[in-house]
Amino acid sequence: MRPLFKTWLTICLLMPLAAHATNREQHLPSGFTGYTAKSSASTSFVASNSKTATKTKAVSRPTATKAHRKAPSKIATASLAAANKQSSAVLSRAVNVLGTPYRWGGSSPSKGFDCSGLVKYAFNDVKAVNLPRSSSEMASGHGQKVDRKDLKPGDLLFFNIKSRKVNHVAIYLGNDRFIHAPRRGKSVSIDTLKKSYWQKHYVVAKRVLPKEQTKLQVVQR
Repeated sequence: MRPLFKTWLTICLLMPLAAHATNREQHLPSGFTGYTAKSSASTSFVASNSKTATKTKAVSRPTATKAHRKAPSKIATASLAAANKQSSAVLSRAVNVLGTPYRWGGSSPSKGFDCSGLVKYAFNDVKAVNLPRSSSEMASGHGQKVDRKDLKPGDLLFFNIKSRKVNHVAIYLGNDRFIHAPRRGKSVSIDTLKKSYWQKHYVVAKRVLPKEQTKLQVVQR
């Protein structure tokens, strides 16, 4: 056979095989690994698991606790619920003036507050309590001394700042927190007894609110 004829015959025989191979490759899915059934099953399994994992994460995602979200005013509001009616009224008046600027000799929201002025204002509606104007006089002649472990909302906290004598007073809110008018340049705010500064200057606590009489109900049998 002539070489040219052999070449032509070879091309004619190989062309169908090449076309068949090309068509088969075109029908194969992309990413084919040779295990089509298993691959599809594993893919669907992974997809379902990923959805489940997503749902699980959505359910188990931790949320911020209320204790972390609470602003000082909200913490004080929570303390009101635990206090009796008299202390609740006192704390409410004090909390409502949060942010009022400090002013020496001030005793009203319009003019500002110093520490004892804030206390006088907070206790203004309690008829049974008539407090003196200065913090030192409040500490010396009024109320019953209270141990720190027995503190209740509405108790007065006394401190000696840059002095050996009492010269600062605050109102206890509960949970080691208190509200006060700190000093010039500051405003009525909430602080905590856990700070080393206040622990160092803490002197005494007094309970000036009278005990509320509990009404007894007679049960008839």
